[in-house]
Amino acid sequence: MTDAAWENLSDQAVAVAGIVYFLALLAHLVEWASLREPAPARASAGAASEGAVAVETGPDRAADRERRVAMFGRLGLLLTGLAGAVHFVALLARGLAADPNRVPWGNMYEFTVSGTFVVTVMYLVLYRRFALAWMAPIVTAFVLSTLMVSVIWLHSEVTPLTEALNSYWLVIHVVSAVIATGAFTLGGILSAAYLVKDRRGEATSGPLARVPSLPTLDRVSYRIHAFAFPVWTFAVLITGPIWAHEAWSSYWNWDPKEVWAFITWVVYAAYLHARSTAGWKGRNAAILALVGVATLWFNFIGINFFSTTSQHSYAEIVTVVARP
Repeated sequence: MTDAAWENLSDQAVAVAGIVYFLALLAHLVEWASLREPAPARASAGAASEGAVAVETGPDRAADRERRVAMFGRLGLLLTGLAGAVHFVALLARGLAADPNRVPWGNMYEFTVSGTFVVTVMYLVLYRRFALAWMAPIVTAFVLSTLMVSVIWLHSEVTPLTEALNSYWLVIHVVSAVIATGAFTLGGILSAAYLVKDRRGEATSGPLARVPSLPTLDRVSYRIHAFAFPVWTFAVLITGPIWAHEAWSSYWNWDPKEVWAFITWVVYAAYLHARSTAGWKGRNAAILALVGVATLWFNFIGINFFSTTSQHSYAEIVTVVARP
C-alpha cells in the first residue's frame, strides 16, 4: 500500500471507531435507562390489597429489567472493545503512512488519538478488577467527544518528524506521558463521581445505585492516581528534561508545555502528600484531583489555543486554508 492509502485507511478507521464508540454509548445509555424502576413496580410492594396481579408482575418486571440491563451492558462492552481495536488500526496505519515509518505521535492530532486509545485500553483492563461497569457511558462519551475535537480542529496530514522529534526519546517520553494521562483521566472520572454521589446521597435505584460506595470510589481513585504519578514524574522530570537537553541544549526552557506539565505534577504531588500525611480523603481529595486533571487537559489541548511560543512542535495546530 502507498503512504496515501495508509493515511486514508487511518482517517477511515478513526471515523469507524467514532461510530462504534457512539453505538457503545447508545447501548450503555439504554442500559442506564433500563435501571430506572417503573412506577407500578415501585408501588406494587405496598399494593398487595389490590389483588394478586401486582404481586406477580412485580418480580417478572424486575427479572425482565435485569436481563435487559445485562444484555445492553454486555453489548456496550463488546462494542467498546471493537471500537478500541479499530482505534488501534487507525494508529497503526497513521504510523505506516509516514515516510519513513514512525510512531504515530508526531503532532497534536496523533497525540490526542493516542491518548484516547490509552483511556479505552486502561478502562477495559481495569474493568473487572475495579468493577468499572458503571463508568462505561462516561468513558465512551469522553473518548467519542475528544475524538471529535481532534478530527474537527486538530487533524493534519501525515508528515515526517521534525529534527527535534526524530529521537528514540520520543517513544520513551511520549509513551509514559500518554499512559499517565489516561490513568489521571480515569482517576478524575472517579473523583467527579465521588462528588456527585456525595452530594446526592446513596441511591437504591437508578444509574446512581450502580456507582460504588463513597469509600470504594475514594480508594480506587487513590490507587489509580498513585500508579499514574510516578509514570508522570518519569515523563515530566526525567525523560522530558533529558530530551530537551538533547534537542535544545537546555534541560529547562520555560516552555508553556513544560511549565504546565510541572504545575500538573505539583498538584498531584500535593494530592498524594495530603492523603498520606494530613489524612485528606473523600471530598477534599476529590476536589484536588479534579484540579489536577483540569491542569492536565488544559496543558494537553487548551494551551495550544492560548500560547504561540511553545517549542513543542507536536502541539502546533495546523490551519488549512482553502485555495480559490
